[in-house]
Amino acid sequence: MMNTEWISKYAPYIYFDNNEPFFPVRVGVTVLEEAGPSPSTRRTFAFDEPGLKYIIEYAIYWDYDIQHLYELEHVWIYVGQNDEVIDCDASFHGRHFKGLLRDRSNLVDGTHVKLYSQPGKHAFMPQADMFYLLPELMLATDEYAGRRGLLITGPFDGVYSTDDETDRKVELYLQSFRFKPAMEFWEYRIDSALYTTWEQLHAEVPVRIKERLAEIDEFLGGKEK
Repeated sequence: MMNTEWISKYAPYIYFDNNEPFFPVRVGVTVLEEAGPSPSTRRTFAFDEPGLKYIIEYAIYWDYDIQHLYELEHVWIYVGQNDEVIDCDASFHGRHFKGLLRDRSNLVDGTHVKLYSQPGKHAFMPQADMFYLLPELMLATDEYAGRRGLLITGPFDGVYSTDDETDRKVELYLQSFRFKPAMEFWEYRIDSALYTTWEQLHAEVPVRIKERLAEIDEFLGGKEK
């Protein structure tokens, strides 16, 4: 049985924009105890950090990104031999950055790394001002809402498919959520009820996508007549 109290002890504190419309719905957790690949994304760990005991991988799932149906971002917490946080990585649009600042000033309550979520897009940074480096920061959540339709990424290659009509419907739906980021943020703590294994989350995602597409059809039904 999953120890949600222990998982919650190291979970990141996420800071969302005040106008954010979408929040995590599931979190797949894996504890990595030796060198090897991540089960949920294209990344391999060497386990060569001094004093490293294990890495907790949080695969954080949203039903929607402002530009496409379904979002999966990651946080990796590096835990040392004395159960201290020694490092953190956080995903950013298929890549990753260090999530723990050099002075450790964004480590809250001893074990929780404070991370900011890009408005609407959910990629992570340890400081909110870093988002201003993105040329499409404001356009992504507004004019560009929905433009990528139903996204298919690595863990789900061949699990489900999309087409032009599906992508069009997703875009129309997400256009109804377009917004301007406030660039003011509030603290969100992951509810322990959201935790599951990566294997269970991987099985759930296609079901959730099917359910969301049915809801989109219902939403658009009266709008396209």
